[in-house]
Amino acid sequence: MLRIHFTDADLARTRVARSPDPMWEITTSLHRLQTKRGRWSHAEWYRSTRDRIADRGLGSLLQKFLLPLFPRAAYFPDFLTPSQGADEELDGGLEGMVATSPDRVLKEMAIFDRRVGAPSWAPRIAEKESRQELAAALRTYYDVAVAPYAERMQARMDAERALRCRHALDGGIGGMLASLGPAMCWRPPVLHVSFTVADRDLHLNGRGLVLIPSYFAAQNPTTLADPELPPVLVYPVHRAAPGRPPLATVAANAGAPLTALLGRARAGVLRATAAGATTGEIARVTGISPSSASKHTTTLREAGLITSHRHATTVLHTLTPAGAAVLRAATRTAPDA
Repeated sequence: MLRIHFTDADLARTRVARSPDPMWEITTSLHRLQTKRGRWSHAEWYRSTRDRIADRGLGSLLQKFLLPLFPRAAYFPDFLTPSQGADEELDGGLEGMVATSPDRVLKEMAIFDRRVGAPSWAPRIAEKESRQELAAALRTYYDVAVAPYAERMQARMDAERALRCRHALDGGIGGMLASLGPAMCWRPPVLHVSFTVADRDLHLNGRGLVLIPSYFAAQNPTTLADPELPPVLVYPVHRAAPGRPPLATVAANAGAPLTALLGRARAGVLRATAAGATTGEIARVTGISPSSASKHTTTLREAGLITSHRHATTVLHTLTPAGAAVLRAATRTAPDA
């Protein structure tokens, strides 16, 4: 169990990252390649990524260089995820890793060796040239395994932020923290987090906390091992339950709900969910009755374009990656006024 201790100052400085953290997504995606846990929600990614890795001849790079540094284990070095929720692009994260002091690298690699077992070549990572080689390898991996999913990752992030924002508006930051379950439980002033490592306490001491939803995470939340580093909490982004047919399958079925999306009202409902909206809010924005709004959201949900989350007595609707792509495409092709 990880216990994160908040003060009033910490609650005021707690936020949700605006975009996926590329270094954490590299890390969590490499973990996905090492286990069947969470495989159902990443099955298509797993198959296509393995094929791309094979086509590019990157199997040896993955097996001999990257996976030994990013094991799905209780510990891996903090310097490998240096951006710490600062909404940086990949370049910033890689530059931060390369710029890590050799002393810190050696210290963390020694911990890694004691707890997990580091490869024999691991001490060479303390050399800047070796970290530059690692940065190049991570960029190659990112381009193959992560970048092709950038749009759907951002769509999931946008939906997650809309959901957490709604909880914050209704119940403050404490309400948002209370909504993060089931692996997290808010008992003011402590957030209790299911953790794969031994029990530990993290005192924020006024630094606040950056919550980083991760597209590829499929296990308990995680954080940095060094409590002196800026505090972050990485957790799996909300995903729809398994079993919903993929959009391509629905579109191929002439009788599917997707064929009804050409109507003006339903297009307005789709646009209204872009930032997250309840059924009542959709009805007010589009000028239709709540019952009609409910029917349209049902159709859009069955088509795989929106997802719905119940919160108290209301239901919040947000776009899925497919819905976001449809809306972006419609915006790009709209004629000028």
